[in-house]
Amino acid sequence: MILDTIKMSKAKWPLFLLALCAFFTITIESCKRTKRSDMAQTIYKVNKNKAFNKVTPEGFTPIFQKVLAEKKSKLANPQLITSFYEQNGYDPVLLLDHMEGEDLKSLANYLQHADDHGIDPRVFQAQQVTDLVNKFYSKNAIKNADEAYQNMAELEVMLANSLINYSNALQYGLISPRKIYARYYTETKRPDSISMKRVFGISKLKTFLDSIQPKDKQYVALQKALKTRVQVPGKSAEESDRILKVNLERLRWKNKPTQNQYVIVNIPDYTLNVVKDGKSVINMKVCVGQGRNMDRADNLVEYDESDKVDRPFSRETPQLNSMIYSAQVNPVWNIPESIASKEIVKHAAADPYYLSNENIDVYKDGKKVEDPETIDWASAGEGYSFKQQPGDNNALGKIKFLFKNKSAVYLHDTPAKLAFNKTMRAVSHGCVRVERPIDLAQVLFGNGQKFETAKNAIEAKETEPTDLSLSPKMPVYITYVTCWLDDSGTLQFRPDVYGLDIVLFAHMNKYLTA
Repeated sequence: MILDTIKMSKAKWPLFLLALCAFFTITIESCKRTKRSDMAQTIYKVNKNKAFNKVTPEGFTPIFQKVLAEKKSKLANPQLITSFYEQNGYDPVLLLDHMEGEDLKSLANYLQHADDHGIDPRVFQAQQVTDLVNKFYSKNAIKNADEAYQNMAELEVMLANSLINYSNALQYGLISPRKIYARYYTETKRPDSISMKRVFGISKLKTFLDSIQPKDKQYVALQKALKTRVQVPGKSAEESDRILKVNLERLRWKNKPTQNQYVIVNIPDYTLNVVKDGKSVINMKVCVGQGRNMDRADNLVEYDESDKVDRPFSRETPQLNSMIYSAQVNPVWNIPESIASKEIVKHAAADPYYLSNENIDVYKDGKKVEDPETIDWASAGEGYSFKQQPGDNNALGKIKFLFKNKSAVYLHDTPAKLAFNKTMRAVSHGCVRVERPIDLAQVLFGNGQKFETAKNAIEAKETEPTDLSLSPKMPVYITYVTCWLDDSGTLQFRPDVYGLDIVLFAHMNKYLTA
């Protein structure tokens, strides 16, 4: 037989393999059906409750269908869960596959300790799952077959819903940042139907639950701080709790840099780092966009329902990831319309020589205006645009670093150096001003001809715009983190300058009332 198989022509191999796969699939399903047909004996062997002696798949199915329909509106993924059971003959796979040993009790225990992750256990209906599990394993809590069917059905639905939700939360985060933040443009992976359905095929539940616990040192440090009730300087215990919880949630989001080298800006810390092989090779101060929360008391007293809606201030720097593809030495600043209408025009109305003194050219319907000082800016209509030419007073300084994004922001130099001496550096119109642009250019371009061109052009005080392409491109991440563990092992905390902690915390709490 083996020799005959070996001698098969290549043309017949696909058919043979297909038949072999079908044989094994049928065999496995047949074994599974045999196991399910002995449902009563299998369950009684585990819980020793005689009420389960007469349960059958045929008796269970209509009760399960009824419970599924009743609970559907309360499920986080109703379509996925109901379709799975429809396609699998309403088999209580989670209950029957994991009732032996400690698997179900392990799940109940993990759900009960969700607060170790800064998530209220009620989000996963931890107590309801625990009660149903305990009832299932009790020798006398269930008195007859009808009660047994009801317990099995409710437990199976709760297991599916809570396990999927818990798995999603720990691996991807409770919340999609793209759905709650108005200016969030960072690619963040979220669970899909394929990943969620995998929970139905887990062989060892406890092994799986152990595997999805985040083990990153940053995460573990914040968990420890939450457990030991670390209090943030100047904050109440409740506010400190909030800060740790929202930053644990941020760590669960799948949006972290995966490249060996990248630029990362943390808005609340007002810093830029270039990271290579996991270590910072350069660090500098930055100035970021003005925020909504700079002048208000950042405390829980001011929370209300409106905090669930993100209302960014017009000058806030967005969260994003992109690729730096070029730098422009002696840049031209194409002044955004919002800045032109609110600031430039007002300055020009107050001082007819403001535009020429600031080296700003004026355009009307795309054509350059030769004598802008003759315009009555107090009553000027629309159709004007403005460009600031290269020079010492150019708002972009001597160099800007470009990357594609929806908000037209970039990293750039600035003539306003004094702002770097401030503690609170949310002072820009939205772009990120860097403290040491030449050092950043050197790290990005290396010690080659392009860097020398940039350095010489800046130091020689030339005013001719020069574009320098960057190859390979450098990943850039603009992030928002208000608590982290530094290299010395000390927890660092920063003010919630944009109020984004408040928005996130409000959405996390929403899950308790959903």
